[in-house]
Amino acid sequence: MSDSITVAPGDPRDPRATALLQQSQNLMRALFDPEENHFLEIDALSAPSIQFLVAREAERILGCAALADRGAYGEIKSMFVDPAARGKGVAHLLMQGLEQAARDRGLGVVKLETGDKLTEARGLYRAHGFAECAPFGDYTANATSVFMTKTLT
Repeated sequence: MSDSITVAPGDPRDPRATALLQQSQNLMRALFDPEENHFLEIDALSAPSIQFLVAREAERILGCAALADRGAYGEIKSMFVDPAARGKGVAHLLMQGLEQAARDRGLGVVKLETGDKLTEARGLYRAHGFAECAPFGDYTANATSVFMTKTLT
């Protein structure tokens, strides 16, 4: 991992972050049917209950992720790293930032929904201590969703 990469709060409406979010959403639309997509639109990522993080190297935004405060738990949303920046440890840094954001909000559990075709993402989550779980919140079981949870220590 590069010491020159920082993770800090960001704005999903920043054109550089928006471009990454649009790449992520286009990928999800290509891989999954509309009813199987659960990403938040860019305006929804600006809500007060959302902590939006960006990973930067100098002025370049390499990746972004969001944590939704659901009261009893935090939910990871919109995790995406620029394909040109993969292999630099950006996703791991974002995960550490999301977990810290959850702790800062007093959330002891973090959950997420991801797609069955996103094997690299699921590997990342497992590497950070997430385990598969039952659907949570408003989600229902379907053929493509994988639900995961982690208790923070």
